[in-house]
Amino acid sequence: MENSHKNNVMSEAFHKLKKTFLDFPRKFWIVVGVSFIDHVGGTMLFPFFSLYITQKFNVGMTETGIVLGIFALSGLVGQMIGGALTDKFGRRKLIIFGLIFSALSTLTLGFIKDFSVLIPLAVVIGFLSDMAGPAHNAMIADILPEQKRHEGFGIMRVVGNMAWIIGPTIGGFVAGKSFLALFIIDAIISCFVAFLFFLFISETKPKAHANETQESIFKTFLGYGKVIKNRAFMAFLAALILMGLVYQQMYNSLSVYMRDSHNFAPNAYGFLLTASAIVVILFQFSVMRYIKKKPAFKMMAYGTLFYMAGFSMFGLINAYWLFVAAIIVITVGEMLVVPTSQTLATNFAPEDMRGRFMGMFGMTWAIPGVIAPYLAGVILDNLNPNLLWYIGGVLCGVAALAFFGLHGAIGKQERFLHTEEESAVDVVESA
Repeated sequence: MENSHKNNVMSEAFHKLKKTFLDFPRKFWIVVGVSFIDHVGGTMLFPFFSLYITQKFNVGMTETGIVLGIFALSGLVGQMIGGALTDKFGRRKLIIFGLIFSALSTLTLGFIKDFSVLIPLAVVIGFLSDMAGPAHNAMIADILPEQKRHEGFGIMRVVGNMAWIIGPTIGGFVAGKSFLALFIIDAIISCFVAFLFFLFISETKPKAHANETQESIFKTFLGYGKVIKNRAFMAFLAALILMGLVYQQMYNSLSVYMRDSHNFAPNAYGFLLTASAIVVILFQFSVMRYIKKKPAFKMMAYGTLFYMAGFSMFGLINAYWLFVAAIIVITVGEMLVVPTSQTLATNFAPEDMRGRFMGMFGMTWAIPGVIAPYLAGVILDNLNPNLLWYIGGVLCGVAALAFFGLHGAIGKQERFLHTEEESAVDVVESA
């Protein structure tokens, strides 16, 4: 009798998971699977890049911050150009180009021996590698109807965090043996993912209507003027940038802070990121089920307040288990902020301008990437390191107020409200 009940439960769970799978297009699941493989390679290397620079070239976080800032600044230019090219020529070619160039640049970074070479390399690599960034988000928006995008970005986030369970754990172990091996593995994975994209994923750019004239490349770039004139969208980006200045410290400065201020080994930092990924995998669907009927900008504000609490904790604690607790608090904020911000950005954009809106949306990562590492390096190298986290708490508080303001101004417009229809999130959660 007990075995029969278990079989019924398993059968029902399988049926509901199958329904979840069928609720989304096949192409979406292919993109999800390929992105997972790519994320495994990235999460093995990216969290340990600051440690690599400081250790191999014997420099401080100030110098490391300059290099990371150059990567981000050139990447910002690349994203802006990539957004226009995405709208003009499509998504698939840019993504494949970005993956192949990423593999070549990763190998180059692993073999260089002179710190001064990093600066010109950072300019070229940041520019070309980030050109494909807007194409990824635009492709998801192309594939999914508007009412499915919030769930789709949430699924992408869960699957991406599955990679964070694997990547940092392996990366922390490999980094203790050889940083070069990390670069080689990531390059191989990028080439493999480019091959999968070439084989299985076709172009998703919506076809122009018959009565539409083909836009010149010059006019395509001029279209950024329309994006900039959208004051609500620019205010949204400004709040995200403030929040991003703080959030990036988890990946750029926290590993060095834990090593220098608390004597934690790289694998201890890697476990923090793994713990964050586990929380997302276990609870992201539950969180999305709860927030799907809630005002989007309010969810952004509440998520940012979780950031404020978690990042401020870093300056007040010493015990490792408290670092784990702080990461969990931050992760709760992530589960509110990340899929919601991506959905809001795509809903701001007209269909024919998704690439350019996503290019501007990329500023919310790129601009903090230019500023945050250097400023963090100055604080870590010259002032009380805990000050970094106190300032971060204040910036998150300001960003939260901005999101509350956006809710009051435009938050009740239909395109910024979550769907109230039964969704795949409900299905997975009930399973």
